[in-house]
Amino acid sequence: MSTTQFLFSGFGGQGILFAGKFVAYKGLTDGKQVSWLPSYGPEMRGGTASCSVIVSDEPVGSPIVSKPDVLVAMNLPSLDKFESAVAPGGIIFMDSTLIERDVARTDVTVYKVPATRLASENNMPTLANMILLGKILSVLGEDTPESVDAALKKVISAKRADMMDVNRKALALGAEA
Repeated sequence: MSTTQFLFSGFGGQGILFAGKFVAYKGLTDGKQVSWLPSYGPEMRGGTASCSVIVSDEPVGSPIVSKPDVLVAMNLPSLDKFESAVAPGGIIFMDSTLIERDVARTDVTVYKVPATRLASENNMPTLANMILLGKILSVLGEDTPESVDAALKKVISAKRADMMDVNRKALALGAEA
């Protein structure tokens, strides 16, 4: 049985819930069982936001992620809050543009991706989340074009269909980072 527990965290407005929803839909398109549980402060934009996602071969009993296998920290408060919760042997992906400190733990693998800087330099300022997702999919070996496109079609509304190509570019940029 294969189960991966993800915890996405950052400020409201950074696309945390969107990133989590993408991973959940990608799991569904790959025939997996999933849960998606968003959490955000009352202030939303600028406040804290997190999203728990579980992708499994078996039915998911509880949507609560207390020991994530994968932590995505898009800001320093998120890393400070959740670093200690990551399961030993887990992976931390962090936006090194906004997080200057190193991870203190030695029992996890860390990927520092300057996602916010790359997004800004490539004229996609709202897609740092997708750049990080590109790195995650690449590292986990989950970057098959068919399932990525299927998931993108689920999370990007028909009204925003013009965003498909730029999201694909952001994912590719992250995979290369």
